[in-house]
Formats: sequence, structure tokens, C-alpha cells
Amino acid sequence: MPQVTPLRRFAVTASVACAAVVAASGAGPGAAYAGTVDALTAVRPLVGDAVPLAPPPVREEDQVSGDHLTVTVRHAGARADGTFEVYCHPDGGSHPDATGACGAVDRDTRWGRDVFAPVPEGGVCTMRYGGPATAHVTGRWAGRPVDASYDRSNGCEIERWDRLVPLLPDLRPVRR
Repeated sequence: MPQVTPLRRFAVTASVACAAVVAASGAGPGAAYAGTVDALTAVRPLVGDAVPLAPPPVREEDQVSGDHLTVTVRHAGARADGTFEVYCHPDGGSHPDATGACGAVDRDTRWGRDVFAPVPEGGVCTMRYGGPATAHVTGRWAGRPVDASYDRSNGCEIERWDRLVPLLPDLRPVRR
């Protein structure tokens, strides 16, 4: 007698289960694609008179509508340091200029490009120092998680920071 391997046993069991679902639907395999058979009705005979299958529970982060960012700024001066919440679409939160902050991020949002991406490695940057200020941005933007750090250690990092003003505080020197 040939030996039955666990993989073969699994394949046979899966095939039998699929055939039972198709047979229980009573309409054949093409009906599900035509939208004439409710998926829960097709499975119900396999689980008896139990309650229909329920969707997965809603996670806390799925209940927040719109985009949400938390911005923590340090060493930028007393007027700019702190942690601020920004909600966009609709705009709100504890940020001093939530509408402007949302606009700054919206302005740079492009399909296939990460607004919060770090400066590419190996790039040529000026040796300008923009001060000790740092920022950390976390949250969700355009349905994607955000966890980005900012500083003003060279020309590339300063430009990256300045692109997100007023989400990040404006630390450019005042022109006279």
C-alpha cells in the first residue's frame, strides 16, 4: 500500500472542501463570479445553523477618519518646542496652524513618492548648519504609517525641513 504524505492528505482535503462549497451553492462555480450567490449562503450548509460569519473587529486606528500626525519639536526655541497633534481632512488638532500644516504636506504628496522619506544616501549636500533643532513626525498620512525624523545638520536636511513648513516650525533667518 502506498504511503500517504501529509501534503497529499492536505491537498485531497482542500479539494473535497472546495467541491462541497460549490455543490452546496447549487449554482455551479460560475455563479459566484456573476454575483448571483451570496458567499455566506454558500458556506452556511458547511457550518450548520450557526450565525453567519462576521467581519473582523474594527481596530482603533481604523476608526480615525482622515490623516493624523503627531509632531514633536525640540531645541527650536521656546515658541516652537513641543508636541502637537495635526488632523487633516478635516483640519484640526493642537498644532498652531493646522490648516497650513495640512497644506504643506498635501502640497508634496505625490503617488509613489514618500513625503516623509529621508535624504537619499550619497547625495552631495552643502556644509551648512541650521541649528540644533530636531523634529519627529509619527502617525498616518494617505493611509500609510509615518515615522520620520528631521534635523538641520546640512543643506539637504535643512531643505527637507523647510519643505514641510508650517508643519515644522519656520526656522529660516529673518531677511532684513
